[in-house]
Amino acid sequence: MFPSNFCNIVTTIEELKAKVFPNIQCNFRKSWWLCERAILAPKNDSVNKINIQILNLLPGVCMIYKSVDTVTDPAQALFYPTEFLNSLEPHGIPPHNLFLKPGAPILCLRHLDPPKLCNGTRLLIKNLFPHVIEATILTGCAKGEDVFIPTIPLIPSDFPFDFKRLQFPVRLAFAMSINKARGQSLKVAGINLQSPCFSHGQLYVACSRVGTAKNLFIFAPEGKTKNVVYQKALE
Repeated sequence: MFPSNFCNIVTTIEELKAKVFPNIQCNFRKSWWLCERAILAPKNDSVNKINIQILNLLPGVCMIYKSVDTVTDPAQALFYPTEFLNSLEPHGIPPHNLFLKPGAPILCLRHLDPPKLCNGTRLLIKNLFPHVIEATILTGCAKGEDVFIPTIPLIPSDFPFDFKRLQFPVRLAFAMSINKARGQSLKVAGINLQSPCFSHGQLYVACSRVGTAKNLFIFAPEGKTKNVVYQKALE
């Protein structure tokens, strides 16, 4: 059970989105406003749902970028057809169907041009083209600089077989996984604990992204959640 002075408890996902992104149809044009807020969740499936729901609130036409997925060993192509590869969403890899709009925040997933464009850098989409994304950097040493992001080959390292995904190395960043939020500083944070944290330290990482309890909003069934800790820490 969360103490009343620790955070603000909300009762629905819709309320969580409204508290973190109030009146987003007007405010999304302010890059500083988008940069200081995000919704965090333990698992990518809930992160993806929230990202698409908030993206649909923005005006404009949604662009869909489809990846090109292939196995690195041609002899395995028969066992892993393209449709199967398209359905996979490995950790740290963008999805096959990438939904984007100008004005949406995105998270870079690779070190493209260190130190200004690294894994974890947040950006704001400025323009979308068939083979490149123009975006403005929101965080880090190159804040405010415009960059172009191309599609690149990405090979996940935690699969029993090797396959390559050609896609933009970005994800939407209205919401992000708690693991991806490590090192991020936010003014307003929402935490979706519909699915509880599953590893040590996740809840601490999520709650410590903001500096004041009044700007921390948590959705958890019945206002309670599980916290994974090392038993020896309690002894």
